[in-house]
Amino acid sequence: MSATGRIEEHPILGPLPERSVVTFRFNGVPMQAYQGETIAAALLAAGIRTLRLHEEKGTPRGIYCNIGHCFECRVTVNGRTGIRACLTLVEEGMEITAGEILPTPLKKGGHPA
Repeated sequence: MSATGRIEEHPILGPLPERSVVTFRFNGVPMQAYQGETIAAALLAAGIRTLRLHEEKGTPRGIYCNIGHCFECRVTVNGRTGIRACLTLVEEGMEITAGEILPTPLKKGGHPA
């Protein structure tokens, strides 16, 4: 693994081919990824492990299954919520934001008048 946090030489396949760099923003911070990387891979390489907070409890959530089954890696991409970071390729100029705690839901049995 390189200083960028990415595997650049595979033990069996050898050196990986060079790829072009794309830029995106995560929570307003400019970042770079390689063309063809998923959002999850790019954020992991940047040292980011928390991709959202649990909607009610506020506990950190990140990449769990990395194959699109668990929905733990949901982020907001260009204003669209619920995008799975492990399945979505980074594109030039993407605006990605982490999920946040939602307003506290109504208590059981409590309904607005």
